[in-house]
Amino acid sequence: MRRITCPERNDWRATAEQCGFDFHTIDGERYWDERAYYAFTLNEIEHGIETPTGEIDAMCLELAGRIVKDEHHLRRLKIPDAFWDLIAESWERDDRSLYGRLDLKFDGNGPAKLLEYNADTPTSIFEAAVFQWTWLEQAIERRIIPVRADQFNSIHERLIEAWKDIAGGEHLHLTGTTGNDEDAGTLAYLEDTARQAGLSTTLLDIEDIGWREDGGGFVDLDDRDIARVFKLYPWEWMFHDAFGSKLRAASTRWIEPAWKAVLSNKGILPLLWEAFPNHPNLLPAFFEDDPRAAELGSSYVRKPLLSREGANVTLVSGGHSLDEQAGPYGAEGFVRQALSPLPNFSGNYAVVGSWLVNHEACGLSIREDESPITGNGSRFLPHAIL
Repeated sequence: MRRITCPERNDWRATAEQCGFDFHTIDGERYWDERAYYAFTLNEIEHGIETPTGEIDAMCLELAGRIVKDEHHLRRLKIPDAFWDLIAESWERDDRSLYGRLDLKFDGNGPAKLLEYNADTPTSIFEAAVFQWTWLEQAIERRIIPVRADQFNSIHERLIEAWKDIAGGEHLHLTGTTGNDEDAGTLAYLEDTARQAGLSTTLLDIEDIGWREDGGGFVDLDDRDIARVFKLYPWEWMFHDAFGSKLRAASTRWIEPAWKAVLSNKGILPLLWEAFPNHPNLLPAFFEDDPRAAELGSSYVRKPLLSREGANVTLVSGGHSLDEQAGPYGAEGFVRQALSPLPNFSGNYAVVGSWLVNHEACGLSIREDESPITGNGSRFLPHAIL
């Protein structure tokens, strides 16, 4: 794994805007950054990332099967008891998952380590699936990178096939916070892949979902029943929203399914370590109120159970804070994970995002930052196999 500086395409911004990548710049700062790329060997991809991704996903699924009917574990994850049956029923029905992203610490010099699992509402999939592939093709054409370069990236094709498998020709609704540029762009991309799979679709804001009292059920603005819906909106928010109490009464099937609320919780990190101790792709982790957390000593990463985009995460070394991010999370409790700093490439800390579609590892995204905590503004860099 190497970080290689390179010229950027002089027309990349116009290219981004032509294909709907409107959030390539956030608050005046680069989000997409092609002034460098990360290079991997094929062996690093196949054995260092792809194989461990499959193993971690299998462990997560085994863990989910244990948790969904275990009141003790559901309480540890701070999941409201009103939704335990909803979660268990979605698992028993085998409600299907579309995608997810494992965030890994990987530098090519040892086994990949799971930092967290973005199991419910991962973003950055458009730039991973489409725009970095466009970069690869054009960078080869313009001799920016070697002509034989390749990329670990079948995300787009896998999404189309997954929609055919999961939705089965049903009308698909897609929803989220459409006023957010990144969420809107992600929803638009996923809607496009669903349409390429032959599905008819309706996209609407989460606040525009209604409820029909007579007969009960969620409806869209045209009073059409919402039978199957992809949501770019966290389960823990849905649990506390006004319509949360209606979730179990509705026949709506959600993507991601309710059982993903278990895996999107940082509490799975200590539960994975309990279930699969000393696995080479896991880091020691404990709930903060567990006396065994003392095993980590004075160096660890402190993470809220429900944090997103690095919010309220603190890196502690030798009892002193190395870095921390502000945010609204933490009242739900914390976990502590062994401190395993991201690899530093010329002052840039890089995290590897390994994408799963229909539980198959199929692509990478690299985020980097001058801070060792990856946050919402961390840059996205393309990758290539050399």
